[in-house]
Amino acid sequence: MTSLDTRTVLRDPARRPTGGRLVDLFEYGLDSPICLTWELTYACNLSCAHCLSSSGRRDPRELSTAEAKAVIDELERMQVFYVNIGGGEPTVRQDFWELLAYATDHHVGVKFSTNGVRITPDVAKALAANSYVDVQVSLDGATAEVNDALRGAGSYDTAVRAMRNLSDAGMRGFKLSVVCTRHNIGQLDAFKALADEHGAQLRLTRLRPSGRGADVWDDLHPLAGQQRELYDWLVGHGDDVLTGDSFFHLSAYGAALPGLNLCGAGRVVCLIDPVGDVYACPFAIHDDFLAGSVRDAGGFAKVWRESTLFAELRSPQSGGACSGCQFYDSCKGGCMAAKFFTGLPLDGPDPECVQGYGEQLLAQRGEGTATPKPSLDHSHRVARAPRPTPLTLTRRADLAAPPVGACAEGPLTGFERA
Repeated sequence: MTSLDTRTVLRDPARRPTGGRLVDLFEYGLDSPICLTWELTYACNLSCAHCLSSSGRRDPRELSTAEAKAVIDELERMQVFYVNIGGGEPTVRQDFWELLAYATDHHVGVKFSTNGVRITPDVAKALAANSYVDVQVSLDGATAEVNDALRGAGSYDTAVRAMRNLSDAGMRGFKLSVVCTRHNIGQLDAFKALADEHGAQLRLTRLRPSGRGADVWDDLHPLAGQQRELYDWLVGHGDDVLTGDSFFHLSAYGAALPGLNLCGAGRVVCLIDPVGDVYACPFAIHDDFLAGSVRDAGGFAKVWRESTLFAELRSPQSGGACSGCQFYDSCKGGCMAAKFFTGLPLDGPDPECVQGYGEQLLAQRGEGTATPKPSLDHSHRVARAPRPTPLTLTRRADLAAPPVGACAEGPLTGFERA
């Protein structure tokens, strides 16, 4: 991470903390994000039930190769140290490898998430040779039975094969990324063993009611006893496991977990989506959290530094209903996106508040209470032909080929029909 000396803290300097915890400094925002997520495409070969971006079909409006490179140039000027690239499945975008190389050549490191579908032995060797690249392989069950029920048939084998290819190529420290659900909390030790076996580092993230995740959150989010089990496990494994500040709401159990332990939305975190829209948080793809577009005059830098929404998020927060809780300084009221998409007030408790306050509010919503829905849905079309359509895929398009046409939405665009 670039030193703080080169990052100006935004807002009135007279009101800015001059010392103390980093979390107090970061609440005022920085002049460039520390954690920038960029979803390059909504296209995906899978249809994971909990997909936070409701991905599946490509959006024909997505940024062109030239536009994406211009964003990378801007990130270099802003001294953004690295970018988290996701999707969708970013590797199915035809210019992905070109953009990855362009970013690392311009001093912007890349950490990208993948289901492993295109991590062949040759690709793994190329990735292992680039020290500016990190890879996160997504897997949500330590067994095929648990994983494939959520991510689709064969996805476990695809992910494990990708990890094996990366390991065989000599890549160490890549990430095994797991979204915690009530069906895999009991597999934490198995996930850790699987990561260790392949020379990877385990990364656990929180299930949020975003995208399609909103439809399954009630059935999948860990129960209260499992939340405590997760917390105790994380405390016991210390710095061996990454969490990306996913679980700062659990800090109300006692000792704070490693990380900033605050909602960084619009302060140190934001999202660029495939069409260039900038949102305050990767888990809050909704018009209420839309700050602007990289396609607007001034580009990403102007959105980040001058957006009215981001200025509001960087204003001192009162804590609302949580301010009187003795644990507020630890959990900061929890996750903004989790509250929003479950219909709870943003200045109230997290729906998974470990003191039970969020559960009480959820119970008060009543049946039929409308909750916000994502502004966009690129899920695969559910309509099916009366009979299966025979289709054989003979080979993949050349990885160096230009992007597919503007009207091609399917994630299999670029393959040839036999």
